[in-house]
Amino acid sequence: MVGYILQKLGYAFVTLFGVVTVIFVLFAILPGDPARMMLGQNENAEQLAMVKKKYGFDQPISVQYLRYLNDLSPLSFHSKNPEDYTYLRDGKYSAVKLFSFENINVALKFPYLRESFQKNGKEVSEVIAETLPNTFVLAISAIVIAMVIGVFLGIISVLFKDGFVDRIIQLLSTLGMSVPSFFSAIIFAWIFGFLLHKYTHLNMTGSLYEVDDFGNGKHIQWKNLILPAIVLGIRPLAVVSQLMRNSLLEVLDQEYIRTAKAKGLSFYQIIKRHALKNSLNPVITAISGWFASMLAGAVFVEYIFGWNGLGKEIVNALNTLDLPVIMGAVIVIATLFILINIFVDIVYGWLDPKISRQ
Repeated sequence: MVGYILQKLGYAFVTLFGVVTVIFVLFAILPGDPARMMLGQNENAEQLAMVKKKYGFDQPISVQYLRYLNDLSPLSFHSKNPEDYTYLRDGKYSAVKLFSFENINVALKFPYLRESFQKNGKEVSEVIAETLPNTFVLAISAIVIAMVIGVFLGIISVLFKDGFVDRIIQLLSTLGMSVPSFFSAIIFAWIFGFLLHKYTHLNMTGSLYEVDDFGNGKHIQWKNLILPAIVLGIRPLAVVSQLMRNSLLEVLDQEYIRTAKAKGLSFYQIIKRHALKNSLNPVITAISGWFASMLAGAVFVEYIFGWNGLGKEIVNALNTLDLPVIMGAVIVIATLFILINIFVDIVYGWLDPKISRQ
């Protein structure tokens, strides 16, 4: 089992290294000068030279790449030369110095995602820390909606197998999987937030926290979570419904189910005591993957509903060419995606030792 875990961690490291490399290369070849982006329209030759020197933009791409990897690495190397680039010299960031050799300090630190171009030198890690919890709340709510309603619809489909109700559910599931989330978001916001606002009391846009008009700070608006959570949960809901139907039909065809019927158990008792638990395995497998992908898929849903999460922050960063925020957000999402999949693989390996021995 230990070897299986180490193998998965090794794959994760290689995958994350590839993601970081691709992200850096893509943004390195984009037209535009990062120093000019940071200074806006108020730059002069002297300021540009100072910014390029401070952040290492005056170095070749290969050197910038190695420095970017060094910033992200928990174990980092920093030159003692005051002329060389290192973010530790500003005194704003902390690290634990391990040892020195020649002109290099070796330190242990948290990964450094650099500073935003458009937020007055605010750390990217701070920007992500402020917005990622809102995205987690949205993703978890969408998953809960998808699980509860999807499992229920799957059971209803089995009850009315090949009937009118079953066909309607299958049609809605197909539509749910095929309609893009941004289109669903626009339709739901227009219908339930505008046309039916008088009855639903839901807003077209709004985030989890809203500033009080009378200066009493921020307060939670749970109703703003309803529409974006439903929209984000539509596609996994459709998948869960289909999986639950197919899995339940397969389980109901097993020998032990026939035995339960022969004992006189009702269909409800068979579903509750025997079939439901065994039918949930493929559903849980699908949900574990969907949760990770929702963190990235929430981008347009958050932007359309005005939900102040990481997805909306990515769109804003794209509009303002805030490259460090975009790069940092993509790396964080990729890391979470990898970690969640590793966790699921390890759980599978623990539940089924055959997997860990392959």
